[in-house]
Amino acid sequence: MTDPTKPQVLPLLPMREEVVFPQSTTPFFVGRKASMEALERALNGDRKIFVVTQRDASVEEPQLADLHEVGVLGKVLQVMRLPNGTVKALFEGEQRAQLIGARLRDEYLAQVRPLKEEVAEPDKLEASAQRARDLFMRHLKQSKKKTRTELLKNLDKVDLESLADLIASALEISRDSKQQLLALTDPQVRLEQIASLLEEEMEVQSLEEEVRQQAQKQISRTQKEDYLQEQLRSIQKELGQSDDLRSEADELAEQIAKSQMPAEAREEAEKELKKLRMMSPMSSEANVVRNYLDWLVSMPWQVRTEDNFDLDKAQQVLDDDHYGLEKVKERIVEYIAVAHLKGKLKGPILCLVGPPGVGKTSLAKSVARALDRKFVRISLGGVRDEAEIRGHRRTYIGAMPGKIVQSLRKAKSSNPVMLIDEIDKLYQSSISDPSAAMLEVLDPEQNATFMDHYLEVEYDLSNVLFLCTANSVQSIPGPLLDRMELIQLSGYTELEKQHITENFLIARQCEQHGLTPERIRFRKSAIQEIIQHYTREAGVRNLEREVGKICRKVVTRLVKSEEDKTVIVTPKLVAELLGVPPFQKDAKEEANEVGVAMGLGVTSFGGELMLIEAALMPGAGKIQLTGKLGDVMQESAQAAYSYVRSNADYLGIDPELFAKSDLHLHLPEGATPKDGPSAGLPLTIAIISAFTKIPVQHNVAMTGEITLRGHVTEIGGLKEKLLAAKRGGLNLVLHPLENEKDLADIPHEIKGGLELHAIRNLTEALEMALETHPALLRGQKSPSEGLHAPPSEPAEATPAQ
Repeated sequence: MTDPTKPQVLPLLPMREEVVFPQSTTPFFVGRKASMEALERALNGDRKIFVVTQRDASVEEPQLADLHEVGVLGKVLQVMRLPNGTVKALFEGEQRAQLIGARLRDEYLAQVRPLKEEVAEPDKLEASAQRARDLFMRHLKQSKKKTRTELLKNLDKVDLESLADLIASALEISRDSKQQLLALTDPQVRLEQIASLLEEEMEVQSLEEEVRQQAQKQISRTQKEDYLQEQLRSIQKELGQSDDLRSEADELAEQIAKSQMPAEAREEAEKELKKLRMMSPMSSEANVVRNYLDWLVSMPWQVRTEDNFDLDKAQQVLDDDHYGLEKVKERIVEYIAVAHLKGKLKGPILCLVGPPGVGKTSLAKSVARALDRKFVRISLGGVRDEAEIRGHRRTYIGAMPGKIVQSLRKAKSSNPVMLIDEIDKLYQSSISDPSAAMLEVLDPEQNATFMDHYLEVEYDLSNVLFLCTANSVQSIPGPLLDRMELIQLSGYTELEKQHITENFLIARQCEQHGLTPERIRFRKSAIQEIIQHYTREAGVRNLEREVGKICRKVVTRLVKSEEDKTVIVTPKLVAELLGVPPFQKDAKEEANEVGVAMGLGVTSFGGELMLIEAALMPGAGKIQLTGKLGDVMQESAQAAYSYVRSNADYLGIDPELFAKSDLHLHLPEGATPKDGPSAGLPLTIAIISAFTKIPVQHNVAMTGEITLRGHVTEIGGLKEKLLAAKRGGLNLVLHPLENEKDLADIPHEIKGGLELHAIRNLTEALEMALETHPALLRGQKSPSEGLHAPPSEPAEATPAQ
């Protein structure tokens, strides 16, 4: 008996793509010369041929290594020669065979060994066959593909061992998957493998169908929207509400061309416009792009106003708008003069620092009017997010540019005067630091390439004239303060307030209330009454409110009486209209008292008299401080007490008195916070008076900080303090010698009538502040010979002016 697995030598037909299975009839085309010769040899013999698939379909002349090991033995049933020179052959597969060797140089011959099928358990084989048959039928139903009738008939007739081959030949699966099935000789394994492949195919088909349905639904929705949009445009056209000649995208393209934006911004705008053209007009993303392009084209990229560097005009504008403030006006005129010489307005950022109501904002408006520039104002009070300065990212809902870009768009100019108001009120936290964002804005070396997070393109801020305002320098972060030049605006004197009221405030309030100069007139004494008893401030904001209140009440009386007469505003009428004065004029004490000294301080309302009281009581050497004192003033009190104790011998104080007595220091008006390094001198004088029982001169006001060695150090706000002393009727003022240089900048109207003494140390102050010097009273040595007292030199009194 012939061995069915005995090797045989047969013609070889390599296939590029097709994988042929046993028990299947497969048509294929042959074009290679060697393959056609192999077909001829098979036809001339018993028609048997070995068909095997190439590993790589692109190989034109395959070698043994290019062919798979397992192929199919079968017969050539039919051959047809086509006009184009190729041959169409019909092949019937019979049995799996393994390729042992081949001769592929001159002719395609192969030595093959037929493979024997393994025997499977009938029950398991039946179950696997049924599962594979059911899955295949479901697959055919799901794929909705036309299937040959004979295939479905053979599906029930074919033996179980050949079922997997029949299904595999009908499936559109990968060539590698078919080759793996062909290589399996166990029918049980083949059926399980074909079942797994069918399940994968059905899952892929299910996903593809779901995607197709979603795409179809989206297309239907888009078509519906397009149809409705077209209908809407037709209706709008009939109503004359739209111009169909130019679309929105075309209008934006025209605006981009006219905007004169830099190349980088133009490139970004054109890219976004291209995206907009591809979007549905009603989509949310299209609205975001549309808003972004609107911001880009509306920015004043190259729009500038012509600067006016006329110094006479600038001086005239500043004088017309503001009374006094000579130093500030002089600095602004110098700023404009430098710009006139350079031909370009670029320099340090000016920061106007002063209490409320002194004219910081109106000064910035005057600068803009003098230069013929547009004016915009940004308030930073309470700003806590840097996005309010730099802008939000466009990915956020409701994103907008920052305040800088918004102000430039509002100004419609790339070189306006931009006032950054209340820069000391920036909110700082561990989460966000908006002051860091302001660094790039105010730094002349960086702001030429300022980038807003919303625009995402650079904008040149170097042509903008930045002016800042602040009430306090201490609240401005150091790096931000380093980029600004400070211009101090101190409070107005009473005489300056009188001029401002007469020349500015009354006229403005009369105009706002419909009054003419013939209907109301203010006497100077009435204005002085308002300034002294109804306002207490460094500026004139509340003063203007009180003038406006008088105007309103006068208008009400005139309207009720229907009389055409002139109302003369006198101090009596002021009291009648405004009621009880909320403030009493600061005044000195009526007589010399022990332990009572008059200091000078500065608040947000200007200069203030600061009464200091010191009292001794039996105790254990404790010191008590009341009057809502700040940390600095508490330290000044401790230093003053330490000085007095260390110089007890020189001051004639019994050292045991410190251990037996408690000292209470009090500053009246306890609800008012008090702080600052300028109360050391009056505190020391009050303590010395309390311990020595020598009264303090009631007409002496003093200011200065004290050291443990008795030196009197420099203070600030001398102008405001002298103004408070003059207002309170104190004609002798003691101030540190280091502040003598500041007297040159103080107006004569403030210094006039005051006797100013510059003191170097405490021993000089004792001679003028107390009724009697403690050393002279007790026959002590000269102050210069005391242990702790500093050397004394004759004090140079500043004569009254």
